[in-house]
Amino acid sequence: MASIYKRSKGKHEPYTIQYRDHLGKRRTKKGFTDKGLTEQLAAKLESEARLRQTGMIDPQQERYAEQKQSEISDHLAAFEESLSENTPKYVKLTMGRIRRIVVGCGFANLGDIDTEAVQAHLRSLRREENLGNRTFNHYLQAMDAFLNWCVSTKRLLVNPLIGMKRLNQEVDVRRKRRALTAEEIGRLIAAARNSGVSVQRFNGEQRARIYTLSYMTGLRKKELASLSVRSFHFDAVPPTVTVEAGCSKHRRKDVLPLHPDLVGMLREWLKGIPPGEKLFPNLDRKKTWFMVQKDLERVGIPYETEDGVADFHAAGRHTHITELLRNGATLPEAKALARHSDVKMTMRYTHIGIADQAKAVANLPAPQQPVKPSVPKEQPDEPALHGRCISGGVGCHSEARDGKTKTGPKSETPCGDRGLGVDRRHLSKGGKVEAAGIEPASCDTSVKASTCVFY
Repeated sequence: MASIYKRSKGKHEPYTIQYRDHLGKRRTKKGFTDKGLTEQLAAKLESEARLRQTGMIDPQQERYAEQKQSEISDHLAAFEESLSENTPKYVKLTMGRIRRIVVGCGFANLGDIDTEAVQAHLRSLRREENLGNRTFNHYLQAMDAFLNWCVSTKRLLVNPLIGMKRLNQEVDVRRKRRALTAEEIGRLIAAARNSGVSVQRFNGEQRARIYTLSYMTGLRKKELASLSVRSFHFDAVPPTVTVEAGCSKHRRKDVLPLHPDLVGMLREWLKGIPPGEKLFPNLDRKKTWFMVQKDLERVGIPYETEDGVADFHAAGRHTHITELLRNGATLPEAKALARHSDVKMTMRYTHIGIADQAKAVANLPAPQQPVKPSVPKEQPDEPALHGRCISGGVGCHSEARDGKTKTGPKSETPCGDRGLGVDRRHLSKGGKVEAAGIEPASCDTSVKASTCVFY
């Protein structure tokens, strides 16, 4: 039986309820200043405890119901704490997008989140602030991440935004990049090296090395800024460069093979540099796009064309991946070197033009015509290679190539002049010829005579 009491005397002091839950544990809950209402609440609590004890109320479902009625701010704080393994920039951007949706839609409790409300708010933002399709999807992706976390931590039974479609990013590209060619990269590096001026506090030689490393490794700006002498391992087979997990975009340690030509360059570049010193300090804070723009102008390469802009990311990483595929790398190999989790992302970095397509088509084998087997020319028969016996003849007849038959005199060795000899044909006593077979030739005079004709 629940007990009702006041902790202190006072007209406006609420009653307190003590009762036992379905597990037998003593619970305390705040009641009302009105004793009657507090008694009703106590009865309800006891009734629910009995129903849970008998299995008529599912405690798990009840917990979900309680979570849905709790304030969403508490869940957002817990979710932000769970993102501590990510970069501060990612956490700030993700939480900012989620809170903007929550405030804009007026969600107070977790159970208030509704698909239609989120969709309407994002479409409103898109109209008012001219959001691109990619940014629209990023907002939705952040909200999805939060709600999926709520499902995994048993705060929600299902994600209420399941089925909400993303927008097609291909039809609304706000910043289009283009890859340079290997020849253009060479001109860019030479322009920086021969410029004789500093841009963004990096001299010409430093910029040339930055461009070279960016193109030949495909590393991002922040990853390049983290490199030191210790990052390179020239004695490994093959030689490698290592990007630590704290500096990698996907928060994993990356080990990449080095181009053989780059190894020779790096051995010269790294001489005299202390092992722990950064090669390009604060590069991630510099306007690298401005560096590239200025050096491209020096050699007459346009920074922006109808194919897109050639900023630092495009000149380095985009060109690296594109040239890998142009020069025989398979798509899985390019994906692994780019460290992408999805091949679709690798394809986004690949810029294959009509010239590349024409080259691929030219390498396609043409249909092969079936080769007819050659018919050997009929060789003339050698004389005296064939023979037949004609009954009734007494002489040896040979047939010439013109079809005429020549008759020779009777002989004990007929046709001997043809090179057959006595071993090939035998005559009977009556001068008749018998063909020699497996058994020895018979000399029986009763055997019918035959004429041998050879052709």
